Amino acid sequence: MIDWLIEPFQHPFNQRAMLAALLIGFTNGYASAFVVLKKSALKVGSLSHALLPGIAVAILLAGLHDWSVFLGALFAALLIGLGSLAVSRGSRLDQDSSLAILYTAAFSGGIILLRRLGVTQQMDEWLFGNIMGLRDADLWTNFWISFGALGLLTAMHRPLLMTLFDSEVATTLGVPVRALNYLLFAVLIVVLISSLQAVGCMLALGLLVTPAATVYLLTDSTNALFWGGSLLGGVASATAVLIGWHLNLEQGPVIVLVLGAVFLLSFIFSPKYGLLRTTAAKRQTH
Repeated sequence: MIDWLIEPFQHPFNQRAMLAALLIGFTNGYASAFVVLKKSALKVGSLSHALLPGIAVAILLAGLHDWSVFLGALFAALLIGLGSLAVSRGSRLDQDSSLAILYTAAFSGGIILLRRLGVTQQMDEWLFGNIMGLRDADLWTNFWISFGALGLLTAMHRPLLMTLFDSEVATTLGVPVRALNYLLFAVLIVVLISSLQAVGCMLALGLLVTPAATVYLLTDSTNALFWGGSLLGGVASATAVLIGWHLNLEQGPVIVLVLGAVFLLSFIFSPKYGLLRTTAAKRQTH
């Protein structure tokens, strides 16, 4: 039994995957609180799908390199996000409708282009992740992205919360609301990109929303939403890597599945907002 538990830790690629899962899960868990509070999960999900066409164009123009993949994904997410805002302001369409049209069209074009470029194997990894394929350089990249994103979000925690809860009051107090919204938007995009190797662009939304959404069902504390989401994201992601190893399953889908299972348990058994608790309360009122 002991050998069964410690055996995964004896392989360097598993060690890297575990560390990356902790880093990526922790960072996504912290950032997920902003997504939940801002109620912008679907917009963020659209941006995660917009990463693929950016990768395709970057490979076409500059070849397959780590830096080209990162910059291509970043440029595409910014272009789709800002483009949807421009379309909504210049037409009768709202931003959600504009975003849906732009990201689905771009995503379709990205799939066609990647197949034409002959990178089918890499495309599967970008779609669903391959955390076992991480190298030391990738792990360090994830570390610095996590360090920078967490440091920036923590430093700007108070003004960001002010813009989320009451932007008008924040404006009267001299808080640069628009600049902070763009800053949060940019940080979330970078966090999404850092998750590509773990869960891929198809599943990145689950990792960026589920941790804080789960904690949201368990507590009214805003601080718990951030740090609880971080711990849940890190622990669940690392646990999923072990589960995937022992059951010979792809770790990316397992990470999101484990988080989804924890969310389902919270939805049912939360002592304050769970389904059983709310059902019992309704019966008492009748």
